[in-house]
Amino acid sequence: MKSITIEGQLRTESGKKATRQLRSQNLVPAVIYGGQSEVNFSAPAAAFKPIVYTSQFMIAEVTVDGKTYKCILKDLQFDKVTDVLTHVDFLELVDNKTVIATLPLNYVGTPAGVKAGGKLVTKMKAVKVKTLPKYLKEAIDVDLTSLELNANVRVQDIVAENMEIMNSPRIPIASVTMTRQLKQEEATAAKAATTKK
Repeated sequence: MKSITIEGQLRTESGKKATRQLRSQNLVPAVIYGGQSEVNFSAPAAAFKPIVYTSQFMIAEVTVDGKTYKCILKDLQFDKVTDVLTHVDFLELVDNKTVIATLPLNYVGTPAGVKAGGKLVTKMKAVKVKTLPKYLKEAIDVDLTSLELNANVRVQDIVAENMEIMNSPRIPIASVTMTRQLKQEEATAAKAATTKK
């Protein structure tokens, strides 16, 4: 699984004045929670870019004060006006403690409905899962090979070992719809069938 390394400095002062000072130095305040103790730190804005501006799921190895924490991204805050990253929340991965993470869906296979002339419509890019850190992965594969025309694949159809999917099981995640051309061909065929009678 992909991981990035972030070198952070421990934050001793908190409050608006301290955070303003950090931001003026192009540093972003951040926090790691979920482990034995909460770790407040800051790091250069550029250090967060690979994990913030991506749809990929990855682990962040954050080093603060000589100690490295394995974490996942939990929350981001941006400035409402400038859209600049203002705060990052990380959740520390503890081996025997379940975590809730958002994992991307990786659609594989060509649906039968597409081969029949339909169009694939994906409705969800990621799902929320509850699992142990060791089972986290970059993406969950969803095989669409048997997806027929006008059919759906739902959350409940996702095969994810050692994970509990938190999304509602009935939500459709992908479907194959009829294309306009196919509809016209069917209508023409139906019309032809009725005029023959």
